[in-house]
Amino acid sequence: MTPSKLNSFLTLKLPSAFICGVRVKEITNDLCVVGVKHRWINQNPFKSMYFAVQSMASELSTGALLIKKLSIRKEAFSMLVVKHEGEFVKKATGRIRFVCEDGHLVDDAIEQALETGEGVVLTMRSTGRNEDNQIVSNYNYTWSIKKKTKR
Repeated sequence: MTPSKLNSFLTLKLPSAFICGVRVKEITNDLCVVGVKHRWINQNPFKSMYFAVQSMASELSTGALLIKKLSIRKEAFSMLVVKHEGEFVKKATGRIRFVCEDGHLVDDAIEQALETGEGVVLTMRSTGRNEDNQIVSNYNYTWSIKKKTKR
């Protein structure tokens, strides 16, 4: 799972995010960094980045970590966002980077889902910062994951 593969995925499966400039910059076992630049195509009437674009980028930073960790398993899993909360601290202009560092939470949730056979929910945080490293927004995504059963 590399940034280029995830960005190709965006082109095919999430074209609106791709058109708005959302791109995976880095992904490891512990973190995912997603970047987006404030441009005409993704701005609001107040000359800052539209909240929905920030939401797309922040969700991708959490979801890509899940996808990466679930894809290395032999078992098939389903995943779904069940709750989303956003807090806007400062106008989002320039280049914004959304960072999720919750890879350890994903590992714990996968193990729990495998042990119990039940769905597991986990909340992952993504923080958006501008080029001056100032926080522009914070997001929490609650994901549900469950091992798929064979039919």
